[in-house]
Amino acid sequence: MLLKLSLAAFSRRAFLRERVLSFSFRPTAPMSTLLVSQPQYAWLRELGLKEDNEGVYNGTWGGRGEVVTTYCPANNEPIARVRQASLEDYEETVKKAKEAWKVWAEIPAPKRGEIVRQIGDSLRQKIKVLGNLVSLEMGKIVVEGVGEVQEYVDVCDYAVGLSRMIGGPMLPSERPGHALIEQWNPVGLVGIITAFNFPVAVYGWNNAIALVCGNVCLWKGAPTTSLVSVAVAKIIAQVLEANKLPGAICSLTCGGADIGKAMAKDERVDLLSFTGSTNVGKQVALMVQDRFGRSLLELGGNNAITVFGDADLNLVIPSALFAAVGTTGQRCTTARRLLLHESIHDEVVEKLTKAYAQIRIGDPWDVNTLYGPLHTKQAVKMFLDAVELAKQQGGSVAYGGKVIERPGNYVEPTIVTGLPHNASIVQTETFAPILYVLKFKTEEEAFAWNNEVKQGLSSSIFTKDLGKIFRWLGPKGSDCGVVNVNIPTSGAEIGGAFGGEKHTGGGRESGSDSWKQYMRRSTCTINYSKDLPLAQGIKFQ
Repeated sequence: MLLKLSLAAFSRRAFLRERVLSFSFRPTAPMSTLLVSQPQYAWLRELGLKEDNEGVYNGTWGGRGEVVTTYCPANNEPIARVRQASLEDYEETVKKAKEAWKVWAEIPAPKRGEIVRQIGDSLRQKIKVLGNLVSLEMGKIVVEGVGEVQEYVDVCDYAVGLSRMIGGPMLPSERPGHALIEQWNPVGLVGIITAFNFPVAVYGWNNAIALVCGNVCLWKGAPTTSLVSVAVAKIIAQVLEANKLPGAICSLTCGGADIGKAMAKDERVDLLSFTGSTNVGKQVALMVQDRFGRSLLELGGNNAITVFGDADLNLVIPSALFAAVGTTGQRCTTARRLLLHESIHDEVVEKLTKAYAQIRIGDPWDVNTLYGPLHTKQAVKMFLDAVELAKQQGGSVAYGGKVIERPGNYVEPTIVTGLPHNASIVQTETFAPILYVLKFKTEEEAFAWNNEVKQGLSSSIFTKDLGKIFRWLGPKGSDCGVVNVNIPTSGAEIGGAFGGEKHTGGGRESGSDSWKQYMRRSTCTINYSKDLPLAQGIKFQ
């Protein structure tokens, strides 16, 4: 949900210089060109950022790995440099994290909740400036950047309450003089690998809940959003240090695939939470499973909105618009397929096309902008390739389909019609603002099309028919982890468990009973009598 925040600090635009770049982070850039050294970006210093930043934290800051430069997607200008972790840094950090766990696990859960409350308060104090950094480095519009930090704050609030509620039941025992209880304990070290598109919130979901459960955390963010990772880690580190707690309780190892692979293969990582593509997630899952470890996977989504003939189009049009083009189509919950009943197909396409034409495209830090750039040049190429494939497979571009000629990684939000529901491009998740519009005849057909893709993250229908609604929610309805009615596929609240089925990975984060993923359960039988009866009435004498 968009937050109506005024960010006067961004009323002045940076001088944009067009530059040909082959990747989103590269070897060292000259200091004079770094945005962090320019006066209009002096606010980055409030987050402790400078020209050269250390990307490893385990109680002390350091890093002996590759130096990378992160770039602003809106203009492809270099922001600052980060020294990433070497494998030696990783090894040292894991050892410190395991030692820190011995301290953290002894602290009562409500006291751990108090630390998480302080983390939430520290994030509140930096919410605007940290949201601005998310906008600058990731490329999402600034209200979404601030909203992402707000999500971490909200999860901290939720976790504080949870810290006084975690526990298992006392169950009735069939044996006299016996008690049967469930005991929940932390798993230990939780590794968290996050993606570029939500560089704050996804870490927050995992971190806040894992901490109150008694775990320590080791974070590897996306290399292209390393500055966000460093800034968030600095905020948390200040809280831990102020409370005289080991900094390695919340460790950071910025890095690439080598660090991620080390985490996946490391038996000392008791739970690995991975957010990213299905292809990489599958590799991670296999490496973790090979050591009989635990993984929590939040992977892709080929999400559909289904609109029946009785739907309120005043809800449908803005919902489809937000779900398809919000975050420039780079949410895992982005609507990529729009299933329209044949009776309203043409009307909805016409209205949605007009709505697309009114989208305000611009610099993501301009508060009037609704649609910013893609994250990298590679994403632009992926967008163009997908549009071309859609045309080759019989689709017609009803709106967009081209690169926008301006500095940065801008493409037009795109609507494609006329494709069959089983076209290979429709069945493929493309992480870009492309919406495939499909025409259906019956409820059975629509539900089947919703479920036929490999992913099972988010889904939504628009109807006033209670029968359709409850069939949609039932065993023959949507097979997704998020099943909505008369709202978009994106914009989930933190109070519910978030995650999906099938190739989405099956993991659950944030609310409801997702905390159980971060703990191990023991069934405990206590004999407080002087007899020794066996279960099931067995006599062994």
